[in-house]
Amino acid sequence: MPELTSGLGPLFTDPDPDAARAFFREKPRALINKVMSVKDAVAKLIHDGDYLASGGFGVNRISTAVLHEILRQRRRNLGFAGHTTTHDFEIMCAGNLDGEKLLARVDASYIVGLEARGLSPHARRVMQSGEVDVCEWSNYALACRFRAAVTGVPFVPIRSMLGTDTLKRSAGKEIVCPFTGKKLVAIPALYPDVSFIHVHECDAYGNCRIKGITVADVDLARCSKRLIITTERIVSNEEIRNTPYWTTIPSFCVDAVCEVPYGSYPGNMPGEYFSDEAHLREWLEVEKDLDAFRAFLKKYIYDVPDFDSYLRLCGGVEKMKQLRAKELLLPSA
Repeated sequence: MPELTSGLGPLFTDPDPDAARAFFREKPRALINKVMSVKDAVAKLIHDGDYLASGGFGVNRISTAVLHEILRQRRRNLGFAGHTTTHDFEIMCAGNLDGEKLLARVDASYIVGLEARGLSPHARRVMQSGEVDVCEWSNYALACRFRAAVTGVPFVPIRSMLGTDTLKRSAGKEIVCPFTGKKLVAIPALYPDVSFIHVHECDAYGNCRIKGITVADVDLARCSKRLIITTERIVSNEEIRNTPYWTTIPSFCVDAVCEVPYGSYPGNMPGEYFSDEAHLREWLEVEKDLDAFRAFLKKYIYDVPDFDSYLRLCGGVEKMKQLRAKELLLPSA
């Protein structure tokens, strides 16, 4: 019998598919108008202590408007799935400042770094403080946790993380394959309380279109107990029905639809606008000094009523036109 390793990381959510099914059985599936403001969606659906997950990848197609609103409404003691999270994780960590604790526990696969842009000084500060409980996974393993949940099983067996320290710091467990006798890793299902995903188009009922790579969002939408969709634009249900094969996320998964043009800013939205690299660098630079960071957050998040006001502070329509031209490789105005 081979020696088996069990990860020592904490398991933050219940992987029991039957418990999840009991919740999903009661979730309404009717075609009803779900359009509301981001402010109302966060107030209604995200509560202190909830476990959250963010769609997109890196700074691509993230739901920045929801993240800002979570800070404005001062949610506390949240869990978070750090799956390819960069600027979204940076925003979440901004809620851990001056004794306040927005973020309490993280399933981490990619956090703190903003890829080639460097590390977030404040996210690093928060994570090194020890105030946030952490369980480590590979990016693939965390995606497999969503897949296990969607499949309706308490775990899936994978080979990823075998022989690594990541396994030791995860909540995965080595098992023996009953067919081959070889080692595998059992990865527990993950059912977030609330997820938020930014999409290109959506109707009022929540039927969504994502143009381009979906990353893990198809699974994330289906395993989340509550789902907030932010969308570049709302389209008619007739248009959705005319091309049903373009529907990426069906309405029965969705609890709120929020129309937020440029809603991934300062991140990229494939085919719509490029990332604002100058503003992302500004975030990283200002985080080095806590007084400057407090003033920055006050100006751009806490003292503005909504995401539109934030966009106007960042250059408004003209800036968005420039970023759109850059994304589409058009001549500069």
